[in-house]
Amino acid sequence: MLSQTKTAWLGTFILAASAVCYSTAGFFTRLAEADSWTMLFWRGIVAGIFLSIMVGWRERGHVLRSVRAIGRDGLLIAIFSALATVCFLSGMRLSTIADVMVIDATIPFLTAGLAWLILGEREDRITFAATIAAVAGVAVMAGPAIAGGRLPGDLLAFAMALFMSTVLVFIRRNPGISMLPAVALSAFLCALLVAPWAHPLAVSGADAVRLALFGTTQFGMGLLLLSLGTPLVSATRGALIGTLQTPLGTLWVWLVFGEQPAAATLAGGIIVLAAVVGDIVMPRGRRIVSHAD
Repeated sequence: MLSQTKTAWLGTFILAASAVCYSTAGFFTRLAEADSWTMLFWRGIVAGIFLSIMVGWRERGHVLRSVRAIGRDGLLIAIFSALATVCFLSGMRLSTIADVMVIDATIPFLTAGLAWLILGEREDRITFAATIAAVAGVAVMAGPAIAGGRLPGDLLAFAMALFMSTVLVFIRRNPGISMLPAVALSAFLCALLVAPWAHPLAVSGADAVRLALFGTTQFGMGLLLLSLGTPLVSATRGALIGTLQTPLGTLWVWLVFGEQPAAATLAGGIIVLAAVVGDIVMPRGRRIVSHAD
């Protein structure tokens, strides 16, 4: 058995790796030629297959038992995770990207509130301060672009944040149960939800390869690592680490496509990185008070 400190460090590392995977979304979106709905459809299908293989490999003959073990919370995780993905895309289409980025950054606050109500988790002051700093960093990144956001898109973005916060709390509520089958199901549900608008047979051979990589390395690995790392840290800290994907996503596009970010984007990204790293390295005593401890 790992000590509580080592468990927290392991969870932090896994969730940071998940954020890195998720941050490549912009990179793959630029590479792929398919429309957004078709891209989401194939990403969900490929990720679902990838995660199903992981479930089979991990459970080794006990797949049905692992699926039954996720229970009601697992089904809700699958549904809410899929809805969060669709709400995120729809919010980006109906509002400004900047608005959605800022609303997305509020996930740690929503997670903290839900974790307190559902789990009795009370986060320490350092993580709360780091969360406030991370939200401020995202606001700085998005600040110059925030203008004329549309209410329907913003409401969808808020629904995405609420769904994702609930997913994190429900995974955290079941630390002894693998939610890998639940996230595999969520990937397939994503594909099902966007299927009416997708054109899956219209993709070229080269684009099929790109979408396969998109589904495995970005979405599939991101969900896999999220399901493994979230039970090991507090729900709020897990959400805070997830904010890393915003500045990292900008970094990959800059390095690969030469799209130099604005000064505000760089400054905000540095603030987010400093907030997350500060939360990780700052010494403290017991991190949370929870009925699960």
